[in-house]
Amino acid sequence: MDYKSAGVDVEAGYLAVELMKKDISGTRRPEVLGGLGAFSGAFSAQALKQMEHPVLLSATDGVGTKLKLAFILDRHDTVGMDLVAMCVNDLACAGGEPLFFLDYIACGKNEPEKIAKIVQGVAAGCRMAGAALIGGETAEHPGMMPADEYDLAGFAVGVVEESKMISGSSIKDGDVLVGLSSSGVHSNGFSLIRQIFKMDAESLNTYHEILGKSLGTELLTPTKIYTKALKAIRDSGAVIKGASHITGGGFHENIPRMLPAGHVARIDKDSFETPAIFGLIQKTGVINDKTMYGTFNMGLGMVLAVDRMDVEKVMAVAAAAGERAYKIGHVIRAGDPVAEDGLCFASS
Repeated sequence: MDYKSAGVDVEAGYLAVELMKKDISGTRRPEVLGGLGAFSGAFSAQALKQMEHPVLLSATDGVGTKLKLAFILDRHDTVGMDLVAMCVNDLACAGGEPLFFLDYIACGKNEPEKIAKIVQGVAAGCRMAGAALIGGETAEHPGMMPADEYDLAGFAVGVVEESKMISGSSIKDGDVLVGLSSSGVHSNGFSLIRQIFKMDAESLNTYHEILGKSLGTELLTPTKIYTKALKAIRDSGAVIKGASHITGGGFHENIPRMLPAGHVARIDKDSFETPAIFGLIQKTGVINDKTMYGTFNMGLGMVLAVDRMDVEKVMAVAAAAGERAYKIGHVIRAGDPVAEDGLCFASS
């Protein structure tokens, strides 16, 4: 009896590390100390001395049941980007610059090529965010997880000058809401999606004219990473007063998180383009608007609150950074009258 016969292939783990080294090295930042394989990742804090009051930010998240689609279609090179995005976009909401990232992969059986594909996506996401991938763990769990399945978790650390933190505290009546387009469903709502559509290869590989691609390709489109766009906006001199990453809970849960007490976000749902996938989900599942806006991003992955004097600059800088931005509404005082067709989300 040995470890391999018990279901844990140590040699496969070594091979997986070798296969992912090139992708990981492409995320290296000057602050990274040492190489891959140490018991912990080392990152120099020397650069923080240049900041007057540096604040470290941290975020952790996973990809959720979107992974089920990756299993069915045997496509594993994009879910790592989702993993990074779900973490670094949260840092960006506080004004943070991502510094480094770590991943955790739990699998039923270590298949080196599959693990390497996953990490390839993680590394691609880190490059998009400007973060170094400095460590991780692949854990083989035979008997606990099916041999062909895995789960992912990620952890990101960033930094921001305390005086430049985005807190939402300065948001006031009359501030403008700017939405940045999503790349699709991102990584939330898949427990509902998996009840609406048949989850097999035939269904997911079916081409939909309205989408211009197969359902599976659309749904596996990775979550957009907004860190560089938000940094460009801040560097332009425009002030982002509040930022909401539209993830689980959609508009209803996430937009109020940036609002100070006594304020309401009033959004015109016709002010931005809603990708066709959401119409297909709503029609196929016979879902009401409240559930749609309370589950999905509906085409906006990030919502910013800015002063009305900064709106045009924010829109122009976002466009220059490759983002499609929309003026989607305003902040109003709680109790103020609103149009009947408006969407309203109050601070808690």
